Amino acid sequence: MKHTQFAHTLLAASIALALPSLARAQEAEKVKNEKQDYVEQIVVTGTASGQSVRKVDASYASSILGEDDIKKLAPKSTADLFKAIPGVWAESSGGVAGANVFVRGFPGGGDAPFLTVQLQGIPVYTPPTLSFLENSSMFRIDETIDFMDALRGGPSSVVSNGQPGLTTNFMLKEGGESTEGRVKYTTSDYNLQRVDALVSGALAEDLYFMIGGYVQQSPGIRDAGFDSEKGHQITINITKVLDNGKINLFTRNTDDHGAWYLPTPLVAGVDNSYTQLGTLNRQASIQYGPEGESEAFDFGEGRGWDGSISGGSINLDLDGDWAFVDRFAYTSGNADTLGLVPNGDAVALSTVADNGQSAIGAVTGNTYDGDTLVQQIGRWVVRKQIESFTNDLALTKKGDNFSATVGLFTSSFSANDWWSIGNHSYHVIAPGGENLTGIACNDNEDSCGWNYDINSTGDGNTRALYAAFEYQLSDTLSADIGVRQENHEIEYTVDEGLDGVINKAVQYDENDTAITLGANWQLQEDMGIFARYSEGSKMPYFDDFRDNFGAYENGEDLIKEVTQFELGYKLAKSNYYLYATGFYNEVKGDTFTRVPGGPTEVLTNQAYGVELDAAYYNDTGFSVTLNATIQNPEITDSATNEGNEAQRQPGWQLRLTPSYEFEMVNYVLNLYGTLSAVDDRYADNENTVVLEGYEKLDIGLIIQHDNGMQFEFAMQNVTDEDALTEGDPRNPTSPNGRFILPRSATFSVSYDF
Repeated sequence: MKHTQFAHTLLAASIALALPSLARAQEAEKVKNEKQDYVEQIVVTGTASGQSVRKVDASYASSILGEDDIKKLAPKSTADLFKAIPGVWAESSGGVAGANVFVRGFPGGGDAPFLTVQLQGIPVYTPPTLSFLENSSMFRIDETIDFMDALRGGPSSVVSNGQPGLTTNFMLKEGGESTEGRVKYTTSDYNLQRVDALVSGALAEDLYFMIGGYVQQSPGIRDAGFDSEKGHQITINITKVLDNGKINLFTRNTDDHGAWYLPTPLVAGVDNSYTQLGTLNRQASIQYGPEGESEAFDFGEGRGWDGSISGGSINLDLDGDWAFVDRFAYTSGNADTLGLVPNGDAVALSTVADNGQSAIGAVTGNTYDGDTLVQQIGRWVVRKQIESFTNDLALTKKGDNFSATVGLFTSSFSANDWWSIGNHSYHVIAPGGENLTGIACNDNEDSCGWNYDINSTGDGNTRALYAAFEYQLSDTLSADIGVRQENHEIEYTVDEGLDGVINKAVQYDENDTAITLGANWQLQEDMGIFARYSEGSKMPYFDDFRDNFGAYENGEDLIKEVTQFELGYKLAKSNYYLYATGFYNEVKGDTFTRVPGGPTEVLTNQAYGVELDAAYYNDTGFSVTLNATIQNPEITDSATNEGNEAQRQPGWQLRLTPSYEFEMVNYVLNLYGTLSAVDDRYADNENTVVLEGYEKLDIGLIIQHDNGMQFEFAMQNVTDEDALTEGDPRNPTSPNGRFILPRSATFSVSYDF
C-alpha cells in the first residue's frame, strides 16, 4: 500500500507542476543529442579546495559518467555502474545490494574495502565497508542523478575521508528558471514495474528546487516466484544562488531491497538464472543463543537499505582571493541482510537421509528419493543499524601563481549489529528448493554445521586536518603537495554467542599521516603529463577488531598502509580524448578472514599496470568509448601464499561501446552496444580455483521525439553467457559459484516537459 501511495503522490506532484509548461514543451525545438566539447570536461572530486577543474588539467586519474552514459549502461545496481571505470573490477552479480568492488589490484576478499561513495561531495558513510555492508548498498541510481565522478588513487588519500582507493561522487540535478520534468515507466522481461518522476524549477528569485524519485517492484532478474525486489526513493534538492556563491540542501529517503543472490552448486540443471530463494523456503525458523531460542524470519527480505541521507554545502567566494567550502551529511537507517547461503558440496540425499533412502519436504510433504541432489543451506540473518554525521570544510587562498588550502574533516559514526549466521539445513537443489525432514541435523538431533551469533555495538570518530599547496612554476609546469593528519577512535563491544557476556571490548585511539606529491606538465592547453606519489592508509573499523582481536590485544594498530605511484598522459580534443595512466600500488598489513569468526591471514599485496580511458565521435553520428585495464596483482608477503596472484582480480579487462546516432522524420535514434571482455581470475589466494574469462555483449536503442517523448530498449548479456564472478568464498574447494546475471531486456517510455 505504501508503494502505491508514494507513486500516486509523486505523479500527482509532477503533473501539477508540469501543467504551466506543457504549452512551452509543445513548442520546444527538435531534440538533439549534442556532444560535449571534451576539452571542457570538468571534474569536481579530488581537489582539496573543493573547486572544480578541467579534467585535462587535473594531475590525477578521474573518470566522468554523465546522464547519457548511465542510461546506456542500464545498470541493475549502483555497483553495476562501476564496471565502466578503468582500474575497477566490480562483481554486481549479488543483486541490488552487497556488491564486491576491487580497485587497481588492491586486496580484498569481498565487499568493497577500498571504495567510498559520495553524494554531493560528502561520503554517504565514512567506513567504506563493514561486514555485510559496503557503500554502494546504501545508494540507488535514478533520474535525479546528473553525473558521477570517479577518482582513483591520486590525492584521495589526503582529501575527504582519506580513501586511498576509489571515490565515486554522485551529483544531483539542480533546478533552473523554467519548470521542467520527466515521467518515466519501465518494464522488463522479468516483469519489472517501475515509475520514475522528476520535476525542477524556481521557487523564487535565485532559489531553485529539484524533486524526484521512483517506486518499483519485480520478482527479480533471477525469478524467486514472488516480488523479491521492492522499493521506493524520493530526493529533494534545494539550491540558493548568492552574489558570492551557492548554498545547497538535499535529502534522499530510500526503502529498497532485493534478493541476495549467492553462489550455487555447479551441477546439471543449475544455470545463471538459478536462485536458492523461493516460495517454499522464504520463511523459516532458526535457533540461536545458548538456550536455542527459536524465531521465524522472511528471507525474502534479502539485502537492502531503509534509511536517509541528508546534507548540503556552502560555497562562498570571499573578496575574490579567498574561497570557503563546507559540505555536510547525516545518514541514518537499517541495512539488513537475510539470505540462503550454501555450505559445502551438493550430495545425494541417500548419503544424509536417516533411512538412507528418502526424506520428506517440510512444506509440501512430498517424498524425495535417494537420487535427489541436496545441499546444506545456511539461513543467515544480519540486522544492522547505522548512523553518521560528517562535515568537511576547506578554506582556500588563491594568488597569482599559487593556491593554498587548509581543511578539517570530522565524522562520527556508529553501527549496531545482531547476527545469527550458519543455521545450516539440507535443502533440495532446485529453485526455491524446500527444507527436508528425515535428516538428523535438520531435525535438531545433530548439527549440520557451524553457527556464529553476535550482538555488537560500535561508535567511531574520525578527525583529520589536511592542507594542500599548489604552485605554478611556469606557464606549463605546476607542482602540488598535500598532507593529512588523522586521529581515529573506535569504541566497540561484542557479545559472541548471544549469552549476554561481552567477550571483546575495544578502546582504540591512533593517529596516522598521509601525503601526496604531484607534478603536472601541460604541454598544450589540451594535452599534458602528470606524475604523482601518495602514501595513505585504510584505518580499522569495527569488523577489523572483531576478526583480529588477538592482534589488537597484542598492540598492533591494524592500519593498512598504502603506497601508490602514478604516471599519466592526457589528451583532450573537441571530439576525442585519451587518458592513459600507469600505476603501482603496495598495500601492507591487509587482513583476510574467510568466514566471520574464523582465522585471519595477513598479507602484503603489490600491483602494477595501465588504465586506458578514451572516447571519439564524429559528425556522421558515430561515437565510441573504450576503457581498459592491464594489471599484475601479486601477493608479495604471506605465510602461505607469497608469489600468488591476488584473488578475484583479472589480469586484463576492457569495455568497448560504439554507438550510431541518426535522424528519421521527427525522431533521433541512437543505436549502441557494449562488448566486455575479462581475463581469467583465481577464486582464492591459494590460486587453486580458476574462474575462466568471458565476453559479454549488451545492446540498446534510444528513440527521441521532438515532442518530449523518449523510448529506450536495452538488452544485457545478449548471448546469455554463464560465466562466474566468484567461486565459494567460504570454502574454495567446494564446487559452487556465482554466475553473472542472465540475459535480460528492459523497455522504458518517458515524457520530458
